This record gives sequence, structure tokens and C-alpha cells, in this order.
Amino acid sequence: MLDYTNTYSALATLWVAMFIEWTGLLHSSYLISMLVSALAGKPVESKEPPRGLGDNITFWVKCAYSLAALCFCFAVTLVALFDGKTTMWEGVPPIVAVIIFFILMSVVGMLEGMQIAFFAVAKVEDSERGEAKFAKMTCDILFGGTGNNLPGFMIGRQLCVVSCMFFIARVTSVSIPDGEDNIFGVSDGLQEFFNTGLLGAIITTIVGSITWQLVAAAFPLAFLANPLTYILLRICLFLEATGICSGAWVIAALLKKIIGYKRDEVYIGTAEERAKMDMADNETLLSLGAGHVLKLPGFYESAPVALRDLLIEDEGVADYVKNVYGSD
Repeated sequence: MLDYTNTYSALATLWVAMFIEWTGLLHSSYLISMLVSALAGKPVESKEPPRGLGDNITFWVKCAYSLAALCFCFAVTLVALFDGKTTMWEGVPPIVAVIIFFILMSVVGMLEGMQIAFFAVAKVEDSERGEAKFAKMTCDILFGGTGNNLPGFMIGRQLCVVSCMFFIARVTSVSIPDGEDNIFGVSDGLQEFFNTGLLGAIITTIVGSITWQLVAAAFPLAFLANPLTYILLRICLFLEATGICSGAWVIAALLKKIIGYKRDEVYIGTAEERAKMDMADNETLLSLGAGHVLKLPGFYESAPVALRDLLIEDEGVADYVKNVYGSD
């Protein structure tokens, strides 16, 4: 993961994602995540500083209009579905389509959350992954053997998500038959906007993706302990074993060879190795805030010889590095 994020494309993707988040269109996912946390009795812990008054007002305003947009998208989609104005196959009763729609949205959400939870626990010690039966069974499959089950899950997960989206798209795509009235009697121009499928995309993004990811990021061990997680993992690995998308392994191997990608363990070792060498994460030793960079284990030892010589020869450079890292 470290090599993959150390690229300009990853940085550009982050900027685009941060801009979309800044617009507030998807902020209702925060509300749903907060609701789940409140129902679970486990508040979400954040390492960000508390929001000021201005930031709080902006945040809640964005949440309000995002929730209004989500409700509107649901209203348009459900009215179109019950009026027979979607691309749903003929002969499927609307109520059946709605039930299957929400079931598949939950499956997609689980798969999205599993992805986040699996990567969250991938870098921690076995002893920190919980004692729940299904959590242990899931981790034994994911991180056992040759270590190919985690990427194998990613391939099978994508196949499963695409299969679910095939049906979901049928439910959420609005299509007005000739001679029929527009949804809510809107103008033809606004109806054309409804027909683009953007409303369905907003629903699936918030309800079937982001919300589950936020919950999984806050409670990864709870996701691992869920029996459905184990069942879906088995299904995804079966789909990968069919070989339908085995070309992904070939392309990944070529990229690794051409670009020179290496596993994270090459740079920072496993969680057990870091703990044994007293290099485990210790937040009390971190200098947080603007201008402070997280020091990676073995920074000086693994630095190029020229940089180490420069640190010795030029006290100004050495002082600057010490100031940035807040360490000697």
C-alpha cells in the first residue's frame, strides 16, 4: 500500500475525493454513521481537533442539505418504481423489487465495509484482532497460507458488487414511457436530469457504500465478528476461484515488475516484528499538528548515504529534520 500511495496519481485522486467531500453532497453518510454509533453505544473516536463554531455550522448545514437531497432521490426513485417508470423488468412486482433492492444494497454495503475492516486489521498483531469466533475464522482465512486470500477477496468482492449493481441499476434508473407524465409533473428538462441515473448513484453511494465504510472504519473488529462477513468472504473467494477475473493477477504482476512495487513489510516489517523491536505505534510520542510529519521506523538507518552525510556535515539540515520530526 505504501508504494501505491507514493504516486502523483494517488495524490490527484485524494484531491478529487476531498473536493467531492467538501461539497457536502454526501454528508448525510456522516449522520447515518453517527446514528449507528449511538445505537451501538460506542461513540466514534476521532483524532481531529474539535470543530469550531463556524466549522460546526458549515458541517451541519451540509448534513442538512445532503439529507434533503438523499430523501428527494429516494422519493423520485420509489415513485418511479411503483408507477412502472423505471428500467425494471416487466413482471417483477414493485414491492418485490424494493425488497430485493434493499437486500442487495445491504450486501454491497457489507462488502464495502469488509474491505475497510480487513485493511484496518491487516497491520495489527493477531492478539489485537479480538476473541470472537467468526473474527478468528475470518482472519485465519485472510492472513493465513501464502497471503493471497486478501487480494483474492478483493477480486471476488468486485465481481459480487458488480453483480448486485446490475440489479440495483435496473431499480434506480428512471425511464418515462411514451405518453406518460413526468415524475411529480416536473419539466421535461428536469425529467431528463432524473433520467441520467444520477439520483440512483447518490443513493447507492451514500446508503450502499460510504456509510458502511465509515462504520467499518470506526468498528473494524465488530465487522470481523459478524457471521455475514465470514459467509461473504467465502462467497467472494469462491467467485475468485472460478478464474473469471484471473487476468487481474497477471496485470498486477506486470505492474509490480515494471514499477517495482514492494510489500509494506519490506519497509516497516510486520506488526509482530515492529512490536518485538520496540517499534510499535506509540501515539504519545508523536508530534501532531501542522508541520509535523510522522516518522517512519528506521528513517535515518534506511536513508540514502548522501542524505546521512548531509545531516552530519550541515547542522542546519540536521536541526531542520529534528524540528520537523520532533525527535533527536
